[in-house]
Amino acid sequence: MIAVHDGQCGVCTHFGEHNQADKQVLTQILSSKQAPESLIEGCGLPKNAALHLKVTAVSGCDGFQPAAAA
Repeated sequence: MIAVHDGQCGVCTHFGEHNQADKQVLTQILSSKQAPESLIEGCGLPKNAALHLKVTAVSGCDGFQPAAAA
């Protein structure tokens, strides 16, 4: 497990937002601030949509928006 901090993808509203199958995992990351090292999710940031980005929980960008509390 790796620590996820404010400003990183794992706690961004766009991290995995289009993957409802991992909803429970994403909620757990928000509450524990810990993520599996191997977890990779899609980024749903609208300005990046055409790129179909896949990011880790500790990735980051200027489009960070904090996810709602778990």
